[in-house]
Amino acid sequence: MYSWAPVSVPAVPPSEDVPGRLSLFDTSLRAVTPVGPESGEARMYVCGITPYDATHLGHANTYLTFDLVQRAWLDLGLGVNYSQNVTDVDDPLLERAAQTGQDWDELASDQIELFRTDMEALRVIPPRHYVGAVESIGLVVRYIERLAETDLVYQIDDPEHPDWYFRTAQVPGFGAVSGLDEQRMIDVFRDNGGDPDRPGKRHPLDSLLWQFARRGEPAWESSLGAGRPGWHVECVAISLQHLGPHFDLQGGGRDLIFPHHEMCAAQALAFTGEPMADACVHSGLVALDGEKMSKSKGNLELVSRLRKAGADPMAIRLALLAHHYRSDWEWRPEMLDEAVARLERWRSVLNDATAVPAAETIAAMRTAIRNDLDAPAALAAVDAWVAASSAMTSDDVDAVGEMVAAIDALLGVRL
Repeated sequence: MYSWAPVSVPAVPPSEDVPGRLSLFDTSLRAVTPVGPESGEARMYVCGITPYDATHLGHANTYLTFDLVQRAWLDLGLGVNYSQNVTDVDDPLLERAAQTGQDWDELASDQIELFRTDMEALRVIPPRHYVGAVESIGLVVRYIERLAETDLVYQIDDPEHPDWYFRTAQVPGFGAVSGLDEQRMIDVFRDNGGDPDRPGKRHPLDSLLWQFARRGEPAWESSLGAGRPGWHVECVAISLQHLGPHFDLQGGGRDLIFPHHEMCAAQALAFTGEPMADACVHSGLVALDGEKMSKSKGNLELVSRLRKAGADPMAIRLALLAHHYRSDWEWRPEMLDEAVARLERWRSVLNDATAVPAAETIAAMRTAIRNDLDAPAALAAVDAWVAASSAMTSDDVDAVGEMVAAIDALLGVRL
């Protein structure tokens, strides 16, 4: 199991008249709804990286989104079981390793370490369980074996590669996450690297569970034959193992809604008889040069490159938080300049012994975050407090410390 350095989150005194639940936009409901329990432990699964290239700002935008979710739950007094996978064996990783001449597992190890370093710099609270696909192969095989006891699993009629498939479209409610009709699902599946046209499949939307060994690719011996897991089943097995059935939130970028999260939901429902998660929550996409940032397209702005050029990670974090998590937006270099200027204004207050009272601003920050993670509104509340504190004399000697703690705890920005 992988991990990265823990983050200390300061406690902040409670605010009165602030919503007592976190509400988020549930993709499957198409509405903002309370997410997480009122007490006890919140359980969240967020799909992790395929480690064949460095962390770009689109990745960072997603993981900051769910870092805010974890911070909001912690601020509400909840325990949080946050689990995340890392797909440390998959086609894109193998293809990149072949292009670069690296061993695939060496490439994965290098990129996982870079990702963890980026997340630590951005002060992202690590998951409780950060689990690799390779270490989970035995778990996935046991999951598929149990699923195969139903009539929803079959081997394709291919003498060379008799891969195992899941009859996704046969599961009741399939399509509810994305809201797409069948033909649109087939088209999107094809456009996103799926195999709806493979001969021998019983339905175009059947999803791969276990891929038989291909020449020159890594494979593991199992009761299913020598091979490796499909992508969707990996996430289902890891999430159910570490969170149990019917957890609170399944999350990721908007590009995962279909096919990945739709197919995960179907497999989990078939396995447990319960919905995979109470809510499906998705962050927006970040573009560069008019197109979504994508490793396959190469139009990337990398967190590590910005850091190497001297950017303060807290400024990078602020630049991302300036956009609502559900919005799609395009990165411009001047956004970092604006974030640097904002960070400098905020830090300027640290030079003062006193400031205007903080309670009202902290309440506004909490209200904004608990209302569908409205980080831009929370930033604006801090801006107003900084401006007021700079413009007038105050005798509140505790306000600066209270705000420093709240900005750290709620927004993850260390001043």
